[in-house]
Amino acid sequence: MTENTKDGDRSADESTGMVYLVGSGPGDPDLLTVKAKRLLETAEVVLHDKLPGPDIIGMIPESNREDVGKRAGGEWTPQEYTNRRLVELATAGKTVVRLKGGDPFVFGRGGEEMEHLAENGVPFEVVPGITSAIAGPGVAGIPVTHRDHVSSVSFVTGHEDPTKNESAIDWGALAATGGTLVVLMGVGKLPLYTDALLEAGMAPETPVALVERATWPDMRVATGTLESIVGVRDEAGIEPPAITVIGEVAATRDQVLEFLQNGEQQ
Repeated sequence: MTENTKDGDRSADESTGMVYLVGSGPGDPDLLTVKAKRLLETAEVVLHDKLPGPDIIGMIPESNREDVGKRAGGEWTPQEYTNRRLVELATAGKTVVRLKGGDPFVFGRGGEEMEHLAENGVPFEVVPGITSAIAGPGVAGIPVTHRDHVSSVSFVTGHEDPTKNESAIDWGALAATGGTLVVLMGVGKLPLYTDALLEAGMAPETPVALVERATWPDMRVATGTLESIVGVRDEAGIEPPAITVIGEVAATRDQVLEFLQNGEQQ
């Protein structure tokens, strides 16, 4: 059940609260949508993980936010807990924002949370965000499509459900498309899928770029080829959160790098 309320307002006689599944974009607070910013300012509780970035999380009063991401000791908050907490808070009449990096429905588990809310009769609304799959390459000077080079793009997760018996990703089929591949959450498994793409026949010299912390103040970009990118990653020390862009468009950054660097220095 989806509730379409204006500007986050609810009728005074409603006893059940409202949940907003909000995408925060790639991390720069200026890239929040107007509605996302307004909801963060008015929500009674914000459940967030680390992906929205410290600047956006810092905008939320500490008394109003709950971290449901990575905890001390490297443990992660179970998804079941987050689902249950959303229902508990809404049942108590709270206006709740579930804040996610990028867009809630691009590898953000927003679909699971939406289904759980619907099953429990909790009204909700989806507030889309700018996915880092597009914004990350863009701010690095890499268009995911380009009329002179490629007319299709595939978004792939590098972090599948660990309970699966086998991967659902057909790297061979992806290699055959000739389009851009954007891999989210895939820095750790970079050797696995670059090897799979090479074995499927993708050219070793195919350009590849790694964009770490896209739009954050400490954003970094490393470039190489399908054959060399693992070594580039290791030498540069690229770490999550980062995205991988594979395809001819990744070479576009080299052509505009001087202008990008000038802009970063201003």
